[in-house]
Amino acid sequence: MYTKTTFALFFGNRGFFPGEVIALAREEMCKAVSDAGYSYIIMDENQTRYGAVETIAEGKKYAEFLKENEGKYQGVIVCMPNFSDENGAYYALKDAGVPILIQAYPDELGKMDFAHRRDAVCGKIAMCNVLRQAGIKYTLSEKFAVNPLSKEFAEDLKQFAGTCRAVQGLKSFTVGAIGARTTAFKTVRIDEIAFQRKGINVETIDLAQVFAIMDSMEGEALQAKMEYYRNFSDFGKYKEIKLENIARLALAIDKLIADYALDAIAIRCWDELQKRYGIAPCVILSDLNGRGIMCACELDVNNAVMMRALNLAADFPVMLLDVNNNYGEDDSKIVFFHCGPAPEALLAGKGHIEEHLMFKKTYGDESGVGLNVAKIAPNEVTIGSMKTEDGKLWSFTAEGEIIDEPLDKEFFGCGAVFKKKGGTGNDLLNYMSTEGYRHHVAITKGYWSKAVKEAFKYLDLNLDLI
Repeated sequence: MYTKTTFALFFGNRGFFPGEVIALAREEMCKAVSDAGYSYIIMDENQTRYGAVETIAEGKKYAEFLKENEGKYQGVIVCMPNFSDENGAYYALKDAGVPILIQAYPDELGKMDFAHRRDAVCGKIAMCNVLRQAGIKYTLSEKFAVNPLSKEFAEDLKQFAGTCRAVQGLKSFTVGAIGARTTAFKTVRIDEIAFQRKGINVETIDLAQVFAIMDSMEGEALQAKMEYYRNFSDFGKYKEIKLENIARLALAIDKLIADYALDAIAIRCWDELQKRYGIAPCVILSDLNGRGIMCACELDVNNAVMMRALNLAADFPVMLLDVNNNYGEDDSKIVFFHCGPAPEALLAGKGHIEEHLMFKKTYGDESGVGLNVAKIAPNEVTIGSMKTEDGKLWSFTAEGEIIDEPLDKEFFGCGAVFKKKGGTGNDLLNYMSTEGYRHHVAITKGYWSKAVKEAFKYLDLNLDLI
């Protein structure tokens, strides 16, 4: 979904330590980054002593290297083969403007003589202290001293890449709020000014504008979009007009995304669409979320932002589900649900179209056709939610599993049983209610809490890990 993450590689040095280790560090770090699937830029080794940074003059030279390559890298990896000088590092990194990962080589028992000892552990503590004094934010490897070619550092790179993607993609972007907030849903109120002060622009678009665009759609574009959704999901028995209206809405949203340069959207999904067109937009949300345009239902702008954060960190599609039901008497589990906005990448197979039973009950048969229903695939997952409160953005993430537990046969829409890692479902419910979070969570595959937590640190955003 994205261009490959690129790191700028920095190598520290302290003169009275053996210089031979730097050449090996350059070789091993380049290999580690490449093997993990990322790109790198590296200053020519002839520019400084051993191709490392020790003195203030060398630090300034490295800063020039970063300036010359501005925009070509998303993060800096500080590799410390030995103690490494903090002063040179400060001058090198003070204007980097991107996340910084600090790695220090471990010493080896049996190689603690003066010719081989690194003292990088001590140096890393000193390095972090000086960077902190200067207000330069940084990220630590999970294991304090770690070899670049280890599996532990490969995981560090994975999480750090997620942090870099999230920081880059969240610094400045635009969310489209399509339609007014449904009066009954005060839970999804937002503070637009709080978002704007963090570089998140909200564009509000009236449904009347959407309906005008829908009604104007015709010809080849409409037929092509109908064919696209006919292949995207199984429409089964429903009338052709339902597919046509879904295609009209999809084209209208595509146009709004292009016109307003939207990176994410939240949509008022009921009840005007049901009364006027007899459709629910779920299948469109499923498609958009799979295409990398995060789309939240029920006009939840807060969680459209959280969806984007998880999407960037994981480099993988995201869905938004209700935290909806207890799972019988088992407090360790919770039932998540939504009508049908889950992207195919998070489903166990291709979806099929159903109508929304709540709208059927209220407005009659086929008044809400468009749920894209399939089983949500069991996976390790990260969930998260966001709110605006007291002029600030607040959020949390948690990790756990979508587990292969049965739901009632009559359970409509897309449901899944979630089991939290390091706690219970009951803990999650109590936390969300105590802290005043919405009844929605963004969900993606894999464990990404660390990457998001670090990204939010660089962006001065609040995040709890629960």
